[in-house]
Order: sequence, then structure tokens, then C-alpha cells
Amino acid sequence: MTTQPQHRHPRPHRLRVPAPGAPPLTGHLPFADAPGVPDPIEVTSRRLTRGGRPWFPVSGEFHYSRCPAGEWEEELLKMKAGGITAVAAYVIWIHHEETEGRVRFDGDLDLRRFAELCARHGLDFVPRIGPWVHAEVRNGGLPDWLLARDCVPRTDDPAYLAPVRAWYAAIAEQLRGLDRAHGGPIVAIQIENELYDQPGHLLTLKRTAQEAGLAAPLWTSTAWGGVRLPPDELLPLYGGYPEAFWTEWDGGWPETCRKHYFFTHQRDDEGIGADLRPTTVRGGDPAPNDRFPWATCELGGGMAVAYHRRPRLDAADIGALALTKIGCGSVWQGYYMFHGGTNPAGELTTLQESHATGYPNDLPVLTYDFQAPLGEYGQVRPSYHALRLQHLLLADFGDRIAATESVLPERQPDGQHDRDTLRWAVRADGDSGFLFVTNHQPHEPLPAHPDTAFTVEFPDAPALTLPTSPVTVPPGVYFCWPLRLEIGGLRLDWATAQPVCTVEDDGRTVLVLAATDGITPELALDADTVASVSTPSGEVVTAGGRTLLTGLRPGTDALVEVAAADGGRVGLLVLDAATARTLYRGVAWGAERLVLCADGVVFDEDGIRVHSAAAQPSFAVLPAPERDPAGTKATEDGVFTRYTRLGERTAGETAVPVTPLRAAGPAPRPVTGVQGRASAPADEYFGTVAAEYRVDVPDALLAEEGRTLLRLDWTGDVARAYLGDRLVADQFFAGRPWEIALDRLPPDALRAHGLTLRVLPLAADAPVHLPGRAPGESVAAEVRGAVVVTTRTWTPGTG
Repeated sequence: MTTQPQHRHPRPHRLRVPAPGAPPLTGHLPFADAPGVPDPIEVTSRRLTRGGRPWFPVSGEFHYSRCPAGEWEEELLKMKAGGITAVAAYVIWIHHEETEGRVRFDGDLDLRRFAELCARHGLDFVPRIGPWVHAEVRNGGLPDWLLARDCVPRTDDPAYLAPVRAWYAAIAEQLRGLDRAHGGPIVAIQIENELYDQPGHLLTLKRTAQEAGLAAPLWTSTAWGGVRLPPDELLPLYGGYPEAFWTEWDGGWPETCRKHYFFTHQRDDEGIGADLRPTTVRGGDPAPNDRFPWATCELGGGMAVAYHRRPRLDAADIGALALTKIGCGSVWQGYYMFHGGTNPAGELTTLQESHATGYPNDLPVLTYDFQAPLGEYGQVRPSYHALRLQHLLLADFGDRIAATESVLPERQPDGQHDRDTLRWAVRADGDSGFLFVTNHQPHEPLPAHPDTAFTVEFPDAPALTLPTSPVTVPPGVYFCWPLRLEIGGLRLDWATAQPVCTVEDDGRTVLVLAATDGITPELALDADTVASVSTPSGEVVTAGGRTLLTGLRPGTDALVEVAAADGGRVGLLVLDAATARTLYRGVAWGAERLVLCADGVVFDEDGIRVHSAAAQPSFAVLPAPERDPAGTKATEDGVFTRYTRLGERTAGETAVPVTPLRAAGPAPRPVTGVQGRASAPADEYFGTVAAEYRVDVPDALLAEEGRTLLRLDWTGDVARAYLGDRLVADQFFAGRPWEIALDRLPPDALRAHGLTLRVLPLAADAPVHLPGRAPGESVAAEVRGAVVVTTRTWTPGTG
């Protein structure tokens, strides 16, 4: 039998951009910046503006009280290099006033110094002042002494408001002179968190904070769960997470997380914090979309692990969600968390959320890593690189994107379990825009979409159909393609590659684009804006008013030279997707430059610092500095110049011995606590049935400069690390290596005692969600091996 060939036909993906409607509302909200500031911040019904231009902030959460103060500055610079423009931080009351009347702002609690460091490096600051903040901290941040009083917390009870007033006054004193009126960094202040049904109390808290002297152009509130807000007084901020630790252990992937991988104009997420909100207490109708722009403060930069449920995220889970939100209409990308941390040691109690304090989730005592783009110890994660690619786009084109509306296609997915309909949207104005596609979601891979082409109809310009020949959208990709993008006198009608950023080089504007994995780049130029084109590969054809470049091989040498019709010069540099994720942009050696580096890079004053575990780290620069940085060897890397560190240095990863001291006993019997969820094993088990190991780190490694991480390959349930009798690190097993920063520990004590590890096994009948665990499977307590990874800081000099 002969099989006849099947003829494929392009799948129609059509979208019509509506004609512009009424202009956004302005002046309808009681938000005002300080008089006379050079770049006043304002809020319209659709977007934020700064200095009269659309403004697209990118904020990232970083809890200063969960990080040693000596590391703050470098970690803030990492956040800035990652594209963060505003740092958000909970001001956690119990961290500052664990004992009543002893309010501490010293050391790792120095709120003022943290805010001043943000200002020093051009970062805006968003203090989230509570009083209740949640943040997976004991009592949601309320001190024990406050809860022992005869008062009703989180209400207008005068007995509660009196200490709140004193707490707000203490915060205001720390931040005095750091408001916008004095040239300070504070652009917004959030009050409370996830309070759903008391708009009057929220307004009381805002007025109390203002009376204490706190000031900002924006006053915000979390808005998920149908929160009721005092009308027009607080800017509602939304969120969305790839996964959730706060749902039931056996409930599967939550529907409220699944929804964030679809393009929709629904802003609310009723899933966030639902475990702490009684089903009978829901605010009501969502905040009106026609009065406020779509702004976020808690897009999942990662996810914590609770004892009963331990999500594990990949970089694409985080990157795809974030890009989808831009396509949905977000005009403020706010991440929780962007930088992980470690709970401080309480003087009276441990300070984590737990069943012991009536909360439904048991969290680790110390670690608050959150699988964030920058980890608990500042580790640079793949999600950091994935998000930075989007933030570079927003840095250059965010004002254009913020000025557009989100438009959904004619054919949309039929519900949240539709895996077959392509998910896409457009942000557009009358004649141009950006096309967004998400073909990734966690847990349930999406299929390839062969024979795909898009037609976008504009009200003020001819329709665009792209690409010229249909393509297959591979599984797992997510991307943004430009539609009629103006660059240096050239109009790029479309590209099947994502715009990243621009840089000036040798009298031309270079637009960097990132190829989409599995799709050959195609660039379509408006022929009327082109005088000539030179390409290093592929073909150039001009027809029908368009100059088309096809077959371009992406890479560091894929620079298309265009002479624009108006006399300008434009370069179109198309990097392959993997290389694009190593791209940074910042000021170094006297000019703005692009830097390619697979490691962590920060820009500071007149150079860069590289954080790398490689024996011979390197980075590439465009445009190259006039003189090679001292101590480097220069080689060509396409249109970049690559600099490699000269001289020998030891490898950054060294195996160290792990000595078994005691085998594990029987797994502790599972115990349930609040809401019937599994509770973490009691402390006593770590001294009786835990497997025990000792790790001795050679003196030479302890003497190394830089970040020294002990990376453990392990299995089990819960692990704790001790230095003598002191608990210094802990972890719930979720299938990932366990990392501990040795350089945060006293070296003399490490030499004397070594590090003691105690690991508990997991019982077969434990009601615990663990990725990859089969039903009824027990997990043995075992440390299989250990390496010390040393990440050194390299500051290339100027020769």
C-alpha cells in the first residue's frame, strides 16, 4: 500500500488591532509626586509615566534582613545588572523589634543604609511596611509581644493601632530625607499585605504612615483575591506564580498557577494566599480595570518549599510566565523573590512560618532561598539570565510597550486545559507593536505548532503577515517579535527574533536580537528606509516594498550592516538564543557597552567585576575599550572582542570527603498540623534517628577569597547542618543539590569541628509532595558526595 503525501496548510493565526479608543484617564487619582522633581511620576488609567514619558519599572524583592549587610552592595549591583530598576523589600517588624521597646536598625537591620545603597546605584526603592507582611515569617511579621496583647490585629482597634503608630514612626525616622522631595529613591510604599475585606483599615494605615512622615508618589496594595480597597487611595498590584507551596500536597498543579501561561486580560489571582484566607472572607469584585494600569509586585521569581509541598522550578517556568504577563498588558514587572535569603536567628524563637504559630505551612528554620534568580547566597541561576533578556528589552523599548494595548487573537484556547491552540497576543498601537508567543508551561509540555504564520491587522497601517513561509513553533519556547520597529531611521517590519537592546558602536546604532530556538531568523525591512544591506550569511531579496533577509546564521558574527535611506547607519546583530542569554549591558571603561559572559557580571564605576568559578574566566565586549584591560588576553569573537584572564588559578570545584558517623534510624512517623497538613519532624529526631555525617574542608579552601559554597548531593526528607551545637543551614529535600556558604561561617570553628550534617529519611506514607517521588515511596537519608565550589571576583584592570 502506498501512502500519499500529506499536504500541510498554514494554520491561520489572525488578530485585528482595534482603532484607538478614548485616551487614558489622567488626574483622577490622588497620587502626587513631590513638587519640583525633574522626573515627576504620575499614574494614568493605563500606564505609569515618569518625566512625562511612559515608564515601565522592573522591581525585584530583596529582604535586607535576610542577608548579611556586608554583602548588600554587591548583591544590589547584581540585581541592577539583571535589569532590576527598583528594589522592593519587606520591613519585617519582628526582625526589628523582637523584644518590645528594643527597636533595632543596626547591622543587618540597617534599613537606612540599605535604602541609601539603592540610591547610590541609581535604584528606586519600594519599602513594603506592613505591619503584617507574611513573607513566610513568624506571625506574618507581627512580634509575639504584640499578639500577646488584648487587641485585634489588622483592624482599627486602638490597642493595635497604638504600637503600629510607633512602628511606622520608627520606619519614618530611618527613611527621613530619602523621599523624592529630597532626591531620595522611594518611589512607592506598600501598606499591609493580602488584607481582603477591610478597606477602612487599609486607609487608616495609609493615613497613619503619612502622619508619621512617610511619603511617596505611589501608595500600593496587593490586590489578588478580590481584595476590597479604599476607592482610588491605593494602586492595586497583582501577582502570579508558576507553582505554589501553599496548596495541598496531593492536589496536582494548581489551576490558579496554570492560568498564568495563557494570554488573558484577567488580572486577579485568587490562589495567592488562599490558604490564609477563609473561604467566607473574600473581598468582592476586583479593583476596576478602567481606573488603574496593570501593575504587578509578585510575579514568581521562584517558589519556596513547605514541608508538605516542595515545588521545583525550571528557568523556563519563570521566564515564560514573566513574558506572558508583558503580553497580557503588564506595565510594571515586579518579582517575588528576585534574591533569596536566610532567616536571621531569633533571640527568643525561630522566625519562620510554622504550624507552631498557627500557620498552615511548615517552612525551613533558616533557608529562604525561594529558588530565586539570585539565590540565598547570591548564586546566579539560569532564571537570572532568562529574565535579564526580557529586562534588556524593557530598558530600551519599555516606554513603547507601555504605550500600547494588549490585544488577543480571534482564536483563543478553549479553557485552561487546551494544549493544542497556540497561545499568543500582541501589544500594539495604531501601526506597530510586539507579538508574544508562549509555548511553555510547567509539568505538562505543550506540543509543537507546525505551519505557523501570523496576520496582524492594524487600523492605521497595512496588515503584516509573517514570516514569509510558515514555521514550526517548537515545544518549550516563548518569545517576543517586533512589528514595525523604528531603529535609527530604519524600519524593521518584522523579525522572527526577539529584540534585546541597542548600543552605539562606531557611529552606528546596533540592535541586538535573540534568535528563537528552532526557528531560522528572518528580517523584513521596509525598503523605503533602506539604501543598502550587507549580510555575513543568507540571502537578501527586495520585492513588494520590502527587503527580506533569510537564511542568516545567528551568532556573534551575524551582524547585518544597513545604510538607512536618511543617511544613518544601523547594525542588526542576531545572536543565537544561548549566547543571547549571556548578554549584559552597562557602562564600563567610559562608555555603554555590551558584555557577553556566562557568569555573573556587575558594572561599577569605570569597569566590571566578574563572579566566576572557572579556572580561566572570560568575557566579550562590544564596542571594545580603547585599551585592553590589564591582565587579559584579547581575541576576536565575531564582532565582539573576548578577554580571557591571564595566569593560572585553581579550578573552582574541589571534591571533599564526607565521613559517615551514624546510620539513619526508622523515619519519623508522619504528623499533621494546621489544616491537616504534614508537619516537619520535631527537633528531637535530629539527635536520635537522623543519619549523621561530618565534612572536613581543607584549610586551603577555607582560605580562598570569594564565595565558597559546599554543594551536597543528597537524598532524604529534612537536613540540617551544625557547627558545633549551632544550626547554620537547613533544607527540605526537593531533588536539588544543597548549597551552604562556608565563607559565612567562622573558619576557626570549621577547622576545629568540621561541619556536621544530620539527615532524616522520609517515610513511605508521609503526605508530602516531592517531585519525582512515586506514591508510597520512601526516601533514604544519604549524603552521596560533596564538592566545594569557589566563586571568585575578578576585576579586570585597565592597561
